[in-house]
Amino acid sequence: MKRRNFLKYSGAAAAWAGFQFKGFSMNPMPRLPFLQALAGGGNPNNRVLVLIQLTGGNDGLNTFIPLDQYGNLANVRSNVLIPDNKVLKLNGTFASGLHPSMTLLRDMYNDGLVSVVQSVGYPNQDYSHFRSTDIWMSASDSDQLLENGWAGRYLQSQHPGFPDGYPNPDNPDPLAIQIGSVLSLALMGDTVPMGMAISDPQAYYQFINDLVEPAPDTPYGNELKYVRLVAQQAQVYYQSIKDAADIGNNLSNLYPAAGENYLADQLRVVAQLISGGLQTPIYIVTLDGFDTHSEQVDDSFGTTEGNHANLLRKVSEAIGAFQDDLKLLGADDRVAGMTFSEFGRTIASNASLGTDHGAAAPMFVFGKNVIPGIIGSNPQIPADPFASSDVPMQHDFRSVYASALQDWFGIPDPENILQYEFPILPIFKAASTGTHAAAPVAIEASNYPNPFHNATTFTFTSDGGQVTISLIDMNGRMLQTILEGSYPAGTHRVTFSRNDLRPGNYFYQVKVNGSTVTKKLLVI
Repeated sequence: MKRRNFLKYSGAAAAWAGFQFKGFSMNPMPRLPFLQALAGGGNPNNRVLVLIQLTGGNDGLNTFIPLDQYGNLANVRSNVLIPDNKVLKLNGTFASGLHPSMTLLRDMYNDGLVSVVQSVGYPNQDYSHFRSTDIWMSASDSDQLLENGWAGRYLQSQHPGFPDGYPNPDNPDPLAIQIGSVLSLALMGDTVPMGMAISDPQAYYQFINDLVEPAPDTPYGNELKYVRLVAQQAQVYYQSIKDAADIGNNLSNLYPAAGENYLADQLRVVAQLISGGLQTPIYIVTLDGFDTHSEQVDDSFGTTEGNHANLLRKVSEAIGAFQDDLKLLGADDRVAGMTFSEFGRTIASNASLGTDHGAAAPMFVFGKNVIPGIIGSNPQIPADPFASSDVPMQHDFRSVYASALQDWFGIPDPENILQYEFPILPIFKAASTGTHAAAPVAIEASNYPNPFHNATTFTFTSDGGQVTISLIDMNGRMLQTILEGSYPAGTHRVTFSRNDLRPGNYFYQVKVNGSTVTKKLLVI
């Protein structure tokens, strides 16, 4: 293999540095296109997105349980189904609940810190772990092969000259840190890796003491020695991470003891680096084990215990402690997180107390600045499905990406990254105003009365230019365009008549010259 390709696919680059921190071999990534644009001049407003990968395909039907479909679920997955009286109830809904091991996530939901996006997937499910993961990471169609990540494509279009001139005084910190065992395709550019991979927590790479773990006496080993020596010599971002680790702190007492919860250990590191002032906008953490073909539940102790329960307990404990830490550290207003898995599981269970590869599953987006609640409806469970029947997709996963790019990071045209235009879901309360060189301006928009019966008046401000107001249902589907046209600078009002719109909860989305704000609307 050519050395250049080895560097690319091994997840190493000449500008990387490594050091040991809390048992994790920390390899900061250099200032590569995707993350550079997200950070935009050192990430001046310090917005952070933490991606939590649940590797293996999580069983969404036993995670976020559709209680209004319980009878049909009992017909086809009785040997794994959670008893309805054990399901954790949620404020504002009787139709859905959480697995009983997810008490901290339940508390976060009830405190308005969680948005649940129902039945997320992609058309023409592949069912292969490897291929489906590639689809999620590259944001490709199921029949399309891409060797770069959805993030990398965007950054390269914004910074075609990278990596010349990086790092620089305006961008002193790494732009992504991944704690896990694999380099994510999402962070891969056309010619260089746009992310980094963290080795096993027990691995000992102590570059700062000039120690290099022995490599095998093979051609691969010789290349590995070269990669490590280059990383050891470069040390480009070592000092900024070391400074953040030294200054940073953890204040929450909700974290399990070190070594008991691998995901919590990773998120504890993320919180400490954030509190230490690191301006890194993207972190990726992982938890393995969700491929529960067998022994998903423990037959001896009932369906509320077993492998899946233990995994979900770790997810809930880790996220709950992390969010509590962010609040105590005063950083919760600028950090958001989301969980994702390469696919869900089948509606019906199998004879091995497990479930098989399926399609859609819920995603959890959490943080102080998410719009709390449930986007979409519970999956409809047929009375007698085939054993391999899937949960049908309601939302394309790229809609969640598009929403994060536009409303969290302030990128005005996510379709340029994702190849197509996807609906922006009402996940985040407001768009960022500083993470991107072309960050959109803030929008003032409201409506009165709200709730309303016959008509309501929308009021919005414009600096001049194109304005669109769209009506969106709770599934994130656009129902109609309320207003579209060019408006001069100033404050404007438009009256909207309900007509045949049914009573219920809705959202309206105001877009002014690419900037977007989404708010709730109630028809009575």
